[in-house]
Amino acid sequence: MTLLQKQVKPTKLAPVKGFVIYEGPSALDGAPVVAIITLSSNNAKTGNMIQSWIMRADMLPTEAAKTGQDDSICGNCIHRHFNKGACYVNIGHAPLAIFKAYKRGAYPIYNDAIHSRYIVGRALRMGSYGDPAAIKHGVWSELLAHTASHTGYTHQINHIGFDPAFLSTCQVSADSPKQALKYQSMGAMTFRVAMAGDSLIKGEIQCKADTHGISCLDCKLCDGASQNVVIEVHGSRSKRFNTRLIETVGV
Repeated sequence: MTLLQKQVKPTKLAPVKGFVIYEGPSALDGAPVVAIITLSSNNAKTGNMIQSWIMRADMLPTEAAKTGQDDSICGNCIHRHFNKGACYVNIGHAPLAIFKAYKRGAYPIYNDAIHSRYIVGRALRMGSYGDPAAIKHGVWSELLAHTASHTGYTHQINHIGFDPAFLSTCQVSADSPKQALKYQSMGAMTFRVAMAGDSLIKGEIQCKADTHGISCLDCKLCDGASQNVVIEVHGSRSKRFNTRLIETVGV
């Protein structure tokens, strides 16, 4: 080993928990929103992916959900808590804690030239809370240029402010087989929530977390380009999703 080789030391990344990737108007209604990425996760279903959190920038996420002002970040999703829906996110846990940390200044503003080394080669979950389409697609594109893989889901295909660019990077959420077929005909890969025992339609597979216990980090199919996926409804509010909803939801 040469003297030069002995002097070379591996570069260590400074301890950073996450970054603010966007602050500005919502692409859905123009209200102030913030998007934050956090760099580690102990979520067993997703695996240790970079998580992303889209929230109102001017109020607690719990307050936004209670008053319906979370439409700035969840748009017309029928599963919002305000709609008494089946959204599985416990807003009072991670979203609230991350919002409070943001207000304390815990997350620096992301600078691609400086901070991309924190995300290069990683997997990104677009929209751990909030809909990715609430912020400009270009914000995501900058991150996806460095990541090795990603997952993403949007409920906004029918929203007037929806950017079709998300069809190449996100699964479109569907709440019935009829919706799934419609969105697939529009060029989307769909992610459909279903009741236990519901049948798959042609071209769909069941989520591998359901069937094989495989994490999103290892599966990688929900990237908007690979596969139409169906998942069994889950979470503490899952009883709010029922066959009546599946039969009556609009397309």
